[in-house]
Amino acid sequence: MTTINPYLTFNGNCEEAFSFYQSIFGGEIPYAGKFKDMPENAECQVSEEDKEKIMHISLPISKETILMGSDRTGADQFVEGNNFSISISTDLEEEAVRIFNALSEDGTIDMPLNKTFWGSYFGMLTDKFNIKWMVSAQLKE
Repeated sequence: MTTINPYLTFNGNCEEAFSFYQSIFGGEIPYAGKFKDMPENAECQVSEEDKEKIMHISLPISKETILMGSDRTGADQFVEGNNFSISISTDLEEEAVRIFNALSEDGTIDMPLNKTFWGSYFGMLTDKFNIKWMVSAQLKE
């Protein structure tokens, strides 16, 4: 099954925003990881200043929908109002590749599909209409 969820990017106040959203929607936040929690050998390196920022957080809104987010790091450009992506998750790596390749045609690949330390096959792109996408498939063990 393939799902689509909103992914919000914040300028250092992601944790505060998700506390606010949790107060409205209820539920539990199953994961809130900071950049300092990444493995030492992770592909993405961040400054000491950014290590306390949220790398990824999620809040289930319903059985089908998860609100996800992160803080930007110094390397990322932040534009309020355009600080969101559409996250697509699929069960099959082949389907992730198909979707990623189709969406990136005439667009820009921001992060090529690759295996990640959190157990996903993951990539980011901006399509030809300037819409940001995150594509992932859970890796089979």
